[in-house]
Amino acid sequence: MFGQHLVAGEVDCYSASFLAWLNSVLEAREARLRAVIVITIAYLLGSIPFGYLIVRATQGADVRETGSGGTGATNVSRRAGKAAGVITLLLDALKGAAAVVIAKLLLALPIWGASDYSLEAFGGDVGNSLQSNIAYWWVAAAAIAVIVGHIFPVWLGFRGGKGVATGVGVFLVLTPLAVVFAGVIFVLVVWRTRYVSLGSIVGAVAIPLFVFLQSAFIRPVVPLVPMMCATVGGAALIVFAHRENIGRLLSGTENKFK
Repeated sequence: MFGQHLVAGEVDCYSASFLAWLNSVLEAREARLRAVIVITIAYLLGSIPFGYLIVRATQGADVRETGSGGTGATNVSRRAGKAAGVITLLLDALKGAAAVVIAKLLLALPIWGASDYSLEAFGGDVGNSLQSNIAYWWVAAAAIAVIVGHIFPVWLGFRGGKGVATGVGVFLVLTPLAVVFAGVIFVLVVWRTRYVSLGSIVGAVAIPLFVFLQSAFIRPVVPLVPMMCATVGGAALIVFAHRENIGRLLSGTENKFK
């Protein structure tokens, strides 16, 4: 009788271990699936070519054949007027913000700010703390993916805009204070030079710098490393998208904003 109880206890122990392992495998698969969904949604949202659609609907033309060849607000305003440019700016920023909000919702993170993923916040549970930290990396990946989608939209043969307005929407959700400071820099540069492209480049590069300074001197940015990677990656994409503008700036042939 004692032996039977012993065997039954061992079976229960092995069953519990197996069920725990199976549950961890299923949770890991679900986490990976959520990550794939987050990245896919972000890229497809970024790929919606609002500027192209607005110019096509109002002018019957391809905005990419005008000015800088982009689908962003500045080029749209050249082809279809400032009102169309403003609408494009707002819609492009909205899709950037929407991608980050959707990512945070799917990953069970707070929309504004960052949750405390320290061990104390999870009662010393290393697994939950690590899981929350990883979730922020996926949010950072979604932030980059939506900008990639805008610059390289699948619907337009991977020829899109410069990613500036979409990046503004992204970082308004992730780090609004840094966007405000970068916006001031953008306005000052455009006001002094009349080059929107130069203001966009300088403003984009300034965002990761302001995130770092904010974390060091104003209040900690949590989590800092994923946020820095998102802002640096986004800035690099925006600068890359402006490579032809940089060439024209250096040669003195870049169009000025009127």
